[in-house]
Amino acid sequence: MSQHNELESCVAQLEQRLGALGAALRAHQADALECEAAALQRSLAAAVDQLRQATGGTRLPAPLRQRLALASAQVVTQREALARASASLDRALDVLLPSAAPRGAYSAAGLSERPALGGMLQA
Repeated sequence: MSQHNELESCVAQLEQRLGALGAALRAHQADALECEAAALQRSLAAAVDQLRQATGGTRLPAPLRQRLALASAQVVTQREALARASASLDRALDVLLPSAAPRGAYSAAGLSERPALGGMLQA
């Protein structure tokens, strides 16, 4: 296989893994998301090694650089979507499972909810 074909194959594999990761993210499939993220990491590690060997420190051809830039933008978009989903889940959990620690200084009845800080007693 020629060097150019190896590079094309490498970038195509990354694009495929990114597409599968995006599909799992859109479908809200946690198991598939975890599996695809691991597959993408493996593909990325292999791609870095292969690209380093294939290029020998020279620049990649412009079309491959553009495809890698697009893949990088997809990663950023997916990371942002995942962060939004995670924040949304955190907010929902905060509503459903409120913290045991009091948040305000007084309860609805007007009584202090602050924990006792010292061991002093008043008679």
